[in-house]
This record gives sequence, C-alpha cells and structure tokens, in this order.
Amino acid sequence: MPRPPQSSGTAGDGVTQQRLLGFWTCTALVVGNTIGIGIFLLPSVLAPFGLNALLGWGVTVAGCLVLARAFARLATIFPDADGPYGYIRRTLGDRPAFLAIWCYWLSLWITNATIAVGVVGYLHAVVPGLATVAPPWLSALSLLWLFVAINLLGVRASGPVQILMTTLKLLPMAAVIILGIWLLVSEPTAYVRNLPATPIALPQVMAASTIALFAMLGFESASVPAGRVRDPGRTIPRATLAGTVLTAVIYITVSAIPMLLIPQAELAKSTAPFVDLLNRLGGVGSGRLLALFVVISGLGALNGWTLLVGELTRTMAVNGVLPPIFTREDRRGAPAVALVVTGLLASAMVMMNYSKSLVQGFAFLSTVVTAANLPLYLCAALALIVLKLRGERPATRDLLVLGVLGTAYAVFAFVGMGSEPFLWALVLGAVGVPFYVLMHKRRRKLAAS
Repeated sequence: MPRPPQSSGTAGDGVTQQRLLGFWTCTALVVGNTIGIGIFLLPSVLAPFGLNALLGWGVTVAGCLVLARAFARLATIFPDADGPYGYIRRTLGDRPAFLAIWCYWLSLWITNATIAVGVVGYLHAVVPGLATVAPPWLSALSLLWLFVAINLLGVRASGPVQILMTTLKLLPMAAVIILGIWLLVSEPTAYVRNLPATPIALPQVMAASTIALFAMLGFESASVPAGRVRDPGRTIPRATLAGTVLTAVIYITVSAIPMLLIPQAELAKSTAPFVDLLNRLGGVGSGRLLALFVVISGLGALNGWTLLVGELTRTMAVNGVLPPIFTREDRRGAPAVALVVTGLLASAMVMMNYSKSLVQGFAFLSTVVTAANLPLYLCAALALIVLKLRGERPATRDLLVLGVLGTAYAVFAFVGMGSEPFLWALVLGAVGVPFYVLMHKRRRKLAAS
C-alpha cells in the first residue's frame, strides 16, 4: 500500500510542506540528472586519451562514490536539514555554505540552458524539417519553458515524469550494452582488433578523469529537495548510493564498448559515437532511432534539473540567502517565483549560447558548470571532517575517512581541470559576495527588530 504524504517543517523555514518524493523518484532524479546529453558525446571526447580514459573513469567513479557516500552520511546525520546548504551551514558556517550553494545554484540554471541547446541538436536529427519551421533558439526556449510549466504543477506532476523519462533514457544504454555482450560472445577478437595506441601516462589519466567528471555531475540530486522527501534520513542515502552505482556501471560499460570497437582516429572525429556504433553493429539507419532516445534522455535531465533549481532557490530564500519573494508557492505547492526567475536566467544563457557555435558554447558552459559544482563537493567532504573533530555526533571512523578521501578527490579535480576553470570558480563565488552582504545586513536588521 502506498504511504500517505507526510507533512513536516524544514529547518529554519517555519513552513509546513508536503513530503511527496519517495525512494524511486529520488533515485530517478540521481540517474536522470546524471545521464543527460554529455554521455552521448563523451566517447569521442575521450578517444584521444586511449586507454587512459578507462583509468580516468575509474578514478572519477571512485571519487564520486566517496562523495555520494559523504552526502548520504550528511543526510543521515541531519535528516531535518533542508539539503546541502543546511549540512554545510551547520558544520562549516554561513560563509562557506553561501559560497558553495551560490556557485551550485548558478550551475543548475546554466545546466538547463546547456541541456536545452544539446537536445535541439539531436531533435533536428530526428525531425530534419524542424529547423525550417522554428529557429533552433526558439525550439530550445520552448523546451525550457515546457518543463518550467510541468514543474509549476508541483512535484506530484514532475516526479512521475522524471521516473518515466529515466526509464526511457536507459533503453538506448541497454541496447548498447546488449550489443556489446552479443559481440563479445560471438566475436571476442573484435575487442582487441582496434586497441588505442596512446601510451598510459598520469597527466593523461588526470585530464580524462576531469572530463569524465562533467558526465557524473548530479549524483547529489536526491539531497537537494530534502524538504520534499519522505523519511529523508533513510530515503536520501539509499537513493544517492543506488543511483550513483547504477549510473557508474552504465557509464563505464557504454564508454568502453565504442572505444574498443571503433578505431581511435575514427572515434575521435565522430560527432555521434553511439549512432556510428549502432550503424556499424546493427546496420545503417539504426542510429536515427538512437537519436530519438538521446532527445528523451535530455528531456528527462531537463525536467529533473528544473525541479532541483526551483527547490534549491526556495531553500536559499528560506535560509535568507536570496530575497524572501522566492519562497512563494502556488496553490499546488510549487515554488512558482523561483521556477519563473531561474527559467528567465536560463533563457538568457540560451540566447547567449546561440551567439557562437554549438560546440564552442557547449564546451564553455560545460567547463563553467563543472567548476561551479566543485565548491559544494569540497565543502561536503570538509563537513564530515569537522563533525569527526567536534565529536558532537556519532563520530564514527568512516566520517574522517570519507572526509579526507572526498577532500583529496575535490582537490585532485581542481588540479586536473587546470587554471582557467579554477579562475571561473573564483569569479562565480565573487559575483555572489554583494548578494551575501545585502542579505546578511537584512537578516541582522530583522533579528534586531
């Protein structure tokens, strides 16, 4: 029998909310938000690295599993906190929490713009005549606002949509894996016929690992709408770990198959590596069907990230980081003002993207998004170390181990990204300083009155 919706106040808000997100919806958020558009281009991007890419994937998956476990432990320790902002604020304080959540908030609506642009590119492959009916920028904006509208109906509507989209987007991944296993059984020599010639080297592994990290962004998704989750102390950890493990297995498998079956030089030039793989194994024309599922995958990610950016904006306003107008909800319980404003910001980013080429825009936005996520990951790992040193909670040994390993991986990722993304992270943090000062003064005035 399905459990009835629970009502519970979230930390610091004084507002009673319905907790409507269960284990399957939260797991679908993790898988659906992580598997977006990036994985369908990643084999080509990683092709020049050869087998270093597989080692890089191993490092990235290990690091993300550690960080996923860190978020899961924080959700268990602080079940009443309103997501990552609450975890960091209670351990590291106001300023680090603001810096981390501000950068992460920026990354969410930039991600929505990136996904909308990428989906339109594949949508034109499915419906070739679409470009003559509507310009690409209009199609991207239409998709963006379609999912804003769906999320304005509340999580009762957006949650089931996320589960459906996640299920559909796993079908092409399953097709690639099944074809790969079939070929392994029927013709195993095919996997050693085109082995990449690039030698193994640590700088190559680090670079490949950093690129792979962009595809893994989103494993923390279950913890962001914590105020809407049923039994968050139990649901969020389970969904975070289950979704991350499932995504990691899928990613490594589907990345290795084209890398071993398609010659390295040919794969590096491919603009649609999975389409080329299916055309090679299933006959010419198989790729167009895959393009349809790529569109579905992107739409599922767009729905999930729209849900998250609305909830995160509301959470930031509840905690005094953004103006209180963003806490306003419509009659369905959706953070209406937050969804509309972040939709407008993403729309501006879409229009900026179409001022340059698709590849240039996608590469630039991907770099910015990855840099903006790392402060949140670093602070989550440091939060565990602080909890262990304070000894205020059940200070088990795994808190220190997870904290140290998570911090080491976040620093490793910053180093692997190079100086430009690191500078972008600093710039994004600096942009938020005036907002922090203004909202801090406002909170002090309210407290004094």
